[in-house]
Order: sequence, then C-alpha cells, then structure tokens
Amino acid sequence: MRLFIAEKPDLARAIVEGLGGGSRKDGYYDCGADTVTWCYGHMLELLDPEDYDERYAHWSMDDLPIVHIPWRKKPTISGQAQFNIILGLLNAAKSIVHAGDPDDEGQLLVDEILDYANCRLPVQRLLINDNNTKVVRRQLGAMRDNRNFAGLAAAAEARGVGDQLYGFNITRAYTLAARANGYQGVLSVGRVQTPILGLVVRRCRENAAHKKCDYYLVNGEFELGSSRFPARYQVAEGDPVDGDGRLNNDEQAERIAAAVRGQPVHIVSAATKPNEASPPLPYNLLKLQIDASRKYGLKPDQVKDITQALREKYRLITYNRSDCEYLSDEQHGDAPGVLAAIAKTAPLLETAIGRADPKIKSRAFNSSKVSAHHAIVPTENRVDLLKLTGAEQKIYLLIARAYIAQFWPKHRYDQTDVLIDAAGHRFAIRSKLTTSPGWKVLYKNDIGNEDLEGDSDHIEHDLHMLAEGQAGTCRDANVERQETKSPALYTMATLLSELTRVAKYVRDERLRKILVEKDRDRGAEHGGIGTPATRDSIIKTLFDRRYLMEMGKHILATPTGEGFYDALPETAKYPDMTALWHEQQCAIRTGERDTLSFVNELVDHISGEVANIKQNGVGIKIDTHPCPACGKPLRRIKKKDKDAFFWGCAGFAEGCKYACDDKAGKPVLHETPKLSEEHKCTACGHGLVRHKDKKGRGFWWGCSNFPTCKQTFADLKGQPNFGGTEEKARRRRMPRASQRSRRRA
Repeated sequence: MRLFIAEKPDLARAIVEGLGGGSRKDGYYDCGADTVTWCYGHMLELLDPEDYDERYAHWSMDDLPIVHIPWRKKPTISGQAQFNIILGLLNAAKSIVHAGDPDDEGQLLVDEILDYANCRLPVQRLLINDNNTKVVRRQLGAMRDNRNFAGLAAAAEARGVGDQLYGFNITRAYTLAARANGYQGVLSVGRVQTPILGLVVRRCRENAAHKKCDYYLVNGEFELGSSRFPARYQVAEGDPVDGDGRLNNDEQAERIAAAVRGQPVHIVSAATKPNEASPPLPYNLLKLQIDASRKYGLKPDQVKDITQALREKYRLITYNRSDCEYLSDEQHGDAPGVLAAIAKTAPLLETAIGRADPKIKSRAFNSSKVSAHHAIVPTENRVDLLKLTGAEQKIYLLIARAYIAQFWPKHRYDQTDVLIDAAGHRFAIRSKLTTSPGWKVLYKNDIGNEDLEGDSDHIEHDLHMLAEGQAGTCRDANVERQETKSPALYTMATLLSELTRVAKYVRDERLRKILVEKDRDRGAEHGGIGTPATRDSIIKTLFDRRYLMEMGKHILATPTGEGFYDALPETAKYPDMTALWHEQQCAIRTGERDTLSFVNELVDHISGEVANIKQNGVGIKIDTHPCPACGKPLRRIKKKDKDAFFWGCAGFAEGCKYACDDKAGKPVLHETPKLSEEHKCTACGHGLVRHKDKKGRGFWWGCSNFPTCKQTFADLKGQPNFGGTEEKARRRRMPRASQRSRRRA
C-alpha cells in the first residue's frame, strides 16, 4: 500500500481526484492500491519546559536559561485523533508519498511525523501548489526522492526551536526581573513580536517629536487657446529649498507669483500617450486583512477566522492563509464555473458577472509566480449568501469582486504632460483622461479603496490638443502655504502593510539586503517579517499584553509598551535578528550547516542575555504600590478557582503577610495595625494591637500573640478597656443575628 500524507483535507481530496477517485473512510480515502490521508497543519508541537520537568511550571530565575538538547515533540491535543489514524496507516504502508506544501513548513510538517513514528519506508515527494486536477495529475507523474528536500525541513526546525528557546527564556527572564520590582503581568518577548512593538513605539515618538515647518507651492492659472487649466511651479536651481526639495522661503514664492501673474507664456513641451491599468490582483491574506480593516474596521484575527469559516464551513473560497496574489495558468479554465457559482451565491453581483468575459486572461494568471499557495479566490461551491453572517458576507464579496475584476477590460486613459514657461519660470501639469473605465466601474465610489483612484498630482482634464510652442497667458498665480506633516501614526491597515517591508528598518546594510532578497520572488512582500498565518495573532498578543492600544483608528504604544521597549537590548528592538536567522537558515537548506549548530549558537546568545538581566535587572518604569507594612512592592494575584484578584506583598517569602482587596485593578490599601508598647495583654503579657472593626465604625484590641492567645478588649477612647469588657468587645464584632441567638439562649 502506498500512503499519501497531505498537509490539509482539501489537498487530500485533490490528490484523490488526481488518482481517479476513491471512497471516504474514517480519516482517509481508500483508492485501491493507494491510501490518502491528511493532516490539520502541524500535528506535532515542541514540548514545553514543564513537560521536561514539572518544576519549570513555576517560573524561577534560578532555572534560566532552560535548554533541552535534543528537543522533543508531542502530538497536539486538537489533532490527536487524526494523528493516531496516520500512525496506524503508516504501520500498514509499504511506501510513503510526502504531500506537504512546497515550502519549509510544509516539508517539516510531514517529515516530523515520519521521524516521530521512526518510519524507515521509502518516501517520495509530491509538490502541489494548485489543487486543479490537471496540475495534480501532472505533479503525480513528476515526484522526486524526499531526501532531496531534507534541508527545507531542517531550516524550518531550526526556526521553530529557535523561536521557542528565545521566547520562553527571554520572556521569563524579563518578567521575573520586572516582577521583583512590582510589575504585574508578563513581559512577552519574541523574534517577530518585539520588533513590531518597536515599529509602533518609534513611530509614536517620531510623531510626537515632529516640529512643523512651512513650505510653499506656487500655483498658476493658465489660458492657452480654448483651454484653461492650473499648473504648478517647478523648483529651479538656486531656489531656497528644504531637505525634500520644497520651496521654503515665502518671499521667494511671492516674487515668483508676482513675476508670472498676467504675463505671456508658451508651452515648452506637450506630450500625450495612451496608457492602461490592470485590475488589482486577487487577494492574499495580508491584503485582505488590510482592506477589511480599512473598509470595515475588522481586526486581522477576525478576518482570518472569517476566511477559515468561508473555507471550511461553506467551502466558498480556496486556501485562506496564502501569501500569494497570483493564480496558475490552469485555473483560467475554471473561470466560467467560478463566475457562475458567484452569481448563484451573491445575486447582487450578477450584473457585474454578466459584463465579465471569461476569455480575458489578466496578469494574475501566471504559474511562475505561484508560491506554496495561489491567491484566495472563490470556489465553484454555492451557498445562499443570507446564510452567512454580516462579516462573512462582506469578506466573501471582497474576494468575489477581486476575482470578477480579472475578467473585465483594463482601465484605459490618455496621459498628457505639459511644461510651460512663464517669464523664465517653469510650471508643469499632468492630466489623465479616461477613455475606457474598464474594471474601475467595479470600484466606483468604493470607500476604503481610494488608492485605486491613483495619485493626486494630476487632473482629469483633456489637454491633448496643446502643442509645443503654443502661446497663452498666465491669468493668475497664488502662493499656497503648506506645513510639513509628522510621520503618520499607524492604523491597523498601515501597520499590516508595513510588516511586508520592514527591511528598511534593519540597521545592518548587509542584513537589510538579505531580508529583501528573501522576498525576491514574492510579489506582495518586500523584506517582510512574520507570515500571513502568524501576524494577526502576534499583533493580538501585543494588545492582550497591553503594550499597544487603539485610539480611534490609530495604534499607539501604552506607557508599559514604551517602558518595556526602553528596557530591551537593541538586538530585540529591530528586525535584524530575522534577517540574520534567514541567512543562517539558507545555509541549513543548502547543507552548509545544520540545525544543531544553529541552536547551540543561539543558546550562547540567550545565556548572555539572561546573565545580563540577572545582573542588571530591568529598567522598566512601573506604577508600583508599596506595601504599607514593609515598603516592598505589592503584587496583584489571581484567587484560586475564581475570576477575581487580591494584592499581596512581594516580600511574602521574607515574612511579610500583608494582603488587601483589589478594586478595578488597584489595591484597596488599609493601614497595618501597630503593636502597642504601652498596653499589654492581661492573659499572656504580649503587646496589644488596636484594630478597626469590619464596618469601620469603631475599634477593638487584640493580643499580638494571636492565635495562641485569643484575648480581646473593648476600646475606650483609644485605650483598651481592662474593666471586664471582653464580652462587649466580642459582641461588637459578632453579627447581630448571632447576638440575638445568644440572648435567647
């Protein structure tokens, strides 16, 4: 029996169709001599520290750094049942076909199962990035020896082990050092997470520190023949300008305006050329998250969950975590069926589909640009749109419209560039005149996609009749004062977009080039950090840890986030580590080095960081609450088995037992009763302590030798009443119902 192990159920179905069909069983397909089973992503995960030793469940600085070489893995809880089915099928197999996605993680995902099962059967590698049956059949005839791809799995293994070791060691070290100073919560550190925090902190500070400066635009109104249009002054050599080449002297600007106003002019050059624009490419997950945030205010993790439902529950879209915006050439043949399915699912798009031409082949259909997955597009499945939630409908319609646009004509326009001489000064204008709107009709009045309308440096005006040498007049000219703008605060959409090109923030020039080169063949990425499958959860973690917050649409760093950023070493604040790791993983892929050497080198780095934290602590600014009894910081502690908190002294281990209630995240402080040196217990001779009663209405005195001595006294004008009034004191503290019960007795 030949066993195919696919990365996902939908890929398994595609393989079955490519093999000629089969019958569905519990967790696999029976295809005669072949059996096809599937994973649900990674079926194994690295053991947590406490899985190696229970004592690691309690965080202690003495245990750091925690290193386990060799590392081990365990089945995920959610995939345990399917994992057991795969193990059972492996026992019956004679050979294996590895059908993970054609990338590092896809290679590791199946290889680690074979390693876990100690499988020694021959393994072939099936590479599929398109579930089109024609493509699947072609790839079934082009399988290779799986050993040729061992480097991919080793690189992914190095990255996974490295992220875990770095994450839990540095996170524990910073958290424990901060908690010693009274910090509440976890200071979470990660190779991707922390540089993202750095992006936001630095942008907030740049925005706040920006000093506005004036610059000036000179706008002229020109009349040449029957045409009247505006044009803008072009800065000349010798003009006073700022660092960005803008005119920054108001007197010079006014002189230019006065010099050209009412003067004769002539055209230095005028050229018109036809141009065209292709429709936006279909969505990958990141671009979909950006548009959904910009248009509907949806969070990235919400979009991922929605697309997961559209794919798994309704089977309305293809694989939803793709980082690719292209489709294979073979998928062009699916267009009639997909368009018909969209029309049935979303009747409001019938008119748009009626004007689409399935014969049009847009730039999106390019097999050479398809990576491990193709773009997110609708499937031929049909569901009543009203059965979807409101958010699901919005996301489906976005995906469907982007697909329909691929079969609309290109947007065509005439572009005219005119350069004018006015009294020796040059003015320029560019006009774009639509000759055929094409696909832009689909995006007309589409709030949130204003970028599709182009830039603002042109006018929609017909200037094609203008010619070189033509004369006219400057009817008017004015000076427009502008202010330099501070770097814009991030929104969710702009932050997501920024993550695709963080290479520009890498401080080492060599590493910057490495990070850019990493994405050379990935159209949507230009030196990015993180993956479409992880970015949303990482950003959510930063919000959950209260490092980031939203103010309106803007994302800001919290005081905690800024303080934490300042306490971190430079290596953690910037994306240089990702670039360095990528360089090392490239060497692992090619066999120049191995995973173990990478991990050992990383452990040395982690050990140095931990030692530094142990020695110097964490210089994070914390809003602490000192213990009224001993002065050490108070800590907010969750009550056992309850969704409630109380505050206890950080000096508990040293003997301070002070505790108090929590209210809205802050301690309800009460004064610690002081031992009286003047008044002694008549029963045992120990000093007495004056206590406030529970209702705060009065006082009573108790022995400091409690609970050995339970003697109490009433309070009489701030003094213990030794006149046989212990019973009165007890009654004052006793609930009224109990007092009535005693009187009846």
